[in-house]
Amino acid sequence: MDTIFALASARGKAGVAVIRISGPAAHDAVAEFCALPPLRQAGLRRLIWQGEVLDEALVLLFAAGASFTGEASAELQLHGSTAVVARVLQALAATDGLRMAEAGEFTRRALENGRLDLTQVEGLADLIDAETEAQRKQALRVLSGALGRRVEAWRLDLVRAAALIEATIDFADEDVPLDVSPEVQALIEGLLVQLRGELDGARAAERIRHGFEVAIVGAPNAGKSTLLNALAGREAAITSEVAGTTRDVIEVRMDISGLSVTLLDTAGLRDSVDVVERIGVKRALERARQADLRIFLQADPDEVLMLLPEVDDLVFLGKADTRDGAALADSWAVSGKTGAGMDRLIAEIATCLSGRAASAGLLIRERQRIAMQVAVTGLESARDRMGQAQNLPELVAADLRASMRSLEVMVGRIDVENLLDEIFSSFCIGK
Repeated sequence: MDTIFALASARGKAGVAVIRISGPAAHDAVAEFCALPPLRQAGLRRLIWQGEVLDEALVLLFAAGASFTGEASAELQLHGSTAVVARVLQALAATDGLRMAEAGEFTRRALENGRLDLTQVEGLADLIDAETEAQRKQALRVLSGALGRRVEAWRLDLVRAAALIEATIDFADEDVPLDVSPEVQALIEGLLVQLRGELDGARAAERIRHGFEVAIVGAPNAGKSTLLNALAGREAAITSEVAGTTRDVIEVRMDISGLSVTLLDTAGLRDSVDVVERIGVKRALERARQADLRIFLQADPDEVLMLLPEVDDLVFLGKADTRDGAALADSWAVSGKTGAGMDRLIAEIATCLSGRAASAGLLIRERQRIAMQVAVTGLESARDRMGQAQNLPELVAADLRASMRSLEVMVGRIDVENLLDEIFSSFCIGK
């Protein structure tokens, strides 16, 4: 195994920069620059290369089996000057037995050395990319190994069920001392409940990861673009007294109560003879139907649009600044121009989306969801076969093994080589 090194902190000027070294020659390489500190203790050292002082740095050493990668490792905490970092990297590159790490190679070694499973690797990638509090918490749950531990418990139940079924095959011509069917069926039903529960929470987890979409819907000149600009805090959309100004869907990404939310300003909904406006209305209807939540801006409470509100959708009277005192007193009226009702609107959005996020499971990737669905399909097939008059234990066992295999693929135990390059390509060089 090569010994690799890379800058693990962000590029550019900073107070501190961290260079990571991992592999069998990591400690020997550091010894060429300074006296080695004790393992897992930071030592302040002058880094000297060929008689030249490169920097004064904190040096940490980690033994094999006690580092992020599972290999002998070292970290150099340098002053964050770009010149210092560049010079130390040049010196490391000239050191025998060392080479620059590839993208994600440190994390890949952690996977190969059993320090992380594949779901934890994906959780780490999401943690690095996290922009909101909800994304951070979700990524940490997965990185902690919560999904891997659940998969291991499910796998053990599947092993038990498969072993019981296979015992009936092995002793087909002899007396089996106990009817195993009730226990196997109980294991299958219990697993189905748990796996379906995870699948039910997959959509919410995916929305936390990628963000919820909230569409602002209403008739032309209802104040949608003004409201979008007020929520975004900038002029994201063109506003005009002329009806039908918005022709395409305008998107603004923001953080609402720790959730990533993309607000959609859509074209005004009305029948039109204008070809371009009709295309805009069609796109508005499509995106609004696909959105996780819709905010309807009404000209009056009895207004009927081309799209009807669904459960949990928010309906507000628009342009509260142009209405009389009674309307202004209505907490369900909102004005992007004056800000009236904005706090209520944001609070309602946060309440609705937070409720949905609370149901999120641990499946954060489509790959994981598909593997879980395959496992559920195998269990359903095994359950149905056991309920048939001609019970074929060989086929039941095969279904259980297929479910087990799918779960093992999910955590990276088997048959994932074709996935690794794609997954690790998203990591930075120093990770």
